[in-house]
Amino acid sequence: MTKLDRILLVDDSRADNFLHKTILTKAQICEQVDIAMGGQEALDYLSTPVNGVYPQPQIIFLDINMPGMNGWEFLEHYEQLPPEQKGEQIVVMLTTSLNPDDRQRAEQIESISYFENKPLLEQKIHSIVAQFFGA
Repeated sequence: MTKLDRILLVDDSRADNFLHKTILTKAQICEQVDIAMGGQEALDYLSTPVNGVYPQPQIIFLDINMPGMNGWEFLEHYEQLPPEQKGEQIVVMLTTSLNPDDRQRAEQIESISYFENKPLLEQKIHSIVAQFFGA
């Protein structure tokens, strides 16, 4: 099984972050799960090197509806980041929205690799990792 170095959860909901971090930890697919409570916090995280190295999580699970900077606005800024800050990241858009327009919009944005409804379940996590990083 592929084990990733780092995953970033971008969501303003403490409950969703707690649930998703617990599921990711139980799934044992990554060494570290980091949390950003909104779009701007996520951009700051991606833009701040630690010991000269940008964090570069392999997967970003991104909520759509957040106060301040929502998921769509985050992506506009994310796409402008230099390659050394983005690395080889997979962006998974997470939502509770049942609006089909959100899915259609996500399909038009190149940096979104996958669109999934909340909650994120262990089986779906394994499927996403297998699809993008091999078994």
